[in-house]
Amino acid sequence: MIDKHALDNITDEKFRSICEEAVNEMNRLPIPGAVMGILHEDKEYIAPFGITSIEHPLPVTKDTLFQIASITKTYLATAAMRLVDTGKLELDKPIRTYIPDLKLADETVAARVTMRHLLTHTGGWVGDYFYDFGPGEDALAKMVGKIADLQQLTPLGQIFSYSNSGFYLAGRVIEVVMGTNFEAAIKELVLDPLGLKMSFFFSDDVVTHRFVVGHEVIDKEPKVARPWAVERSGHPAGGVVCSIKDLLRYAYFHMGDGTTSDGTRLLSQASLELMQTPMLPSSGINMIGLSWAITTIDGAKMISHLGHNLGQHSYLRIVPSRRFAVAVLANSDDGGGMCYEVANAATKEYLGLTLPEALPLQLPEEKLLSYVGKYDAACEICEIYLRDGELFLQVTEKGGFPTPDSPPPQSPPPVRIALYADDRFIVLDEPLKDFRGEFLRNPDNSIAWFRFASRIHARQD
Repeated sequence: MIDKHALDNITDEKFRSICEEAVNEMNRLPIPGAVMGILHEDKEYIAPFGITSIEHPLPVTKDTLFQIASITKTYLATAAMRLVDTGKLELDKPIRTYIPDLKLADETVAARVTMRHLLTHTGGWVGDYFYDFGPGEDALAKMVGKIADLQQLTPLGQIFSYSNSGFYLAGRVIEVVMGTNFEAAIKELVLDPLGLKMSFFFSDDVVTHRFVVGHEVIDKEPKVARPWAVERSGHPAGGVVCSIKDLLRYAYFHMGDGTTSDGTRLLSQASLELMQTPMLPSSGINMIGLSWAITTIDGAKMISHLGHNLGQHSYLRIVPSRRFAVAVLANSDDGGGMCYEVANAATKEYLGLTLPEALPLQLPEEKLLSYVGKYDAACEICEIYLRDGELFLQVTEKGGFPTPDSPPPQSPPPVRIALYADDRFIVLDEPLKDFRGEFLRNPDNSIAWFRFASRIHARQD
């Protein structure tokens, strides 16, 4: 339990109210350790809570390292846009310009796929594949070779479906263009220019500092999650480990004009703005830009990304026009909801902006029955069924993360879902409360896909 005295040194009234909510959520879920940070009008607020590990507890500090998981994808996109600015990379040239021997399950896709497709998750093949190809510098090249075995699900460029495998390929492109390994390229293009000295990829670097371990929650009890490290072949999709201070420094850059804090031009303003430009619908109320999820509320554009590795959750939201960012990091599988709710509370408290409500519709059973069925994806099966006039969702984990042989984690309990617009739904119950998704239809109006957690699931009728 997090003692309320942990709030004693927080004097700013607004920030304290957000921290109180975070502590309440940590105690309720439970979450052993977390840290949150806010940037607002060039002022920085940071508060750490709890412990690094239930097995070897140390207090979480402002400098403690967390895995930020898929927020790493925005670092990759930032690096890619630096290469675009220098003319070394073009978003709309085929990837075979850089990797001539690229093979995919669909030859026409292999010939046409571009960096823009990869950075917007529209490659169309299976997105969730994880394998440890070892610690060598050839790990990413080996992973890209394996992508050729992944099934093509949707036409190239047409449907957003979150794709880790697409970012493996994007990372390999950066390796080839830079003539070095992916980690060195990101260090040269992003970490060093932004002064991110507490941001790392390799556990050899991490273990020389204080860091958290992840925790799986099994029967409401947190247990240390193993393995800790992200395999090297997965670094482009989720390998960065950093402090909250470094993450806020990174956010500060993305709320600016493409220059660093000392005025050095890192990205052209046009490239920075392009990263934050909506390109197609993604999931829920979001659009997708070049790696960023984008939502506009009352004329204010929010860019965000979440992250989830084994036993750790992270969330970063930036409102560039209002000079605002909030980041929350937690070392528990149950931390995702807390990260998102704290970010929402902070956005409302500091900016007066609230995400639009999804009000459940009252629909006849005949209409609800049209959504009933099983929907299959790489790592899970979603079953939707009708009971007592309400739709329920049961997610059954298949396993396969962090390696193809990994057993499935404990599946969440069934939850109620409700339609709030045509083919759009919201989850009503914890632990998936407020998750949004949608059903995607074929030209004949039959349901083809159920998009949940940003991944498409094929209807199994």
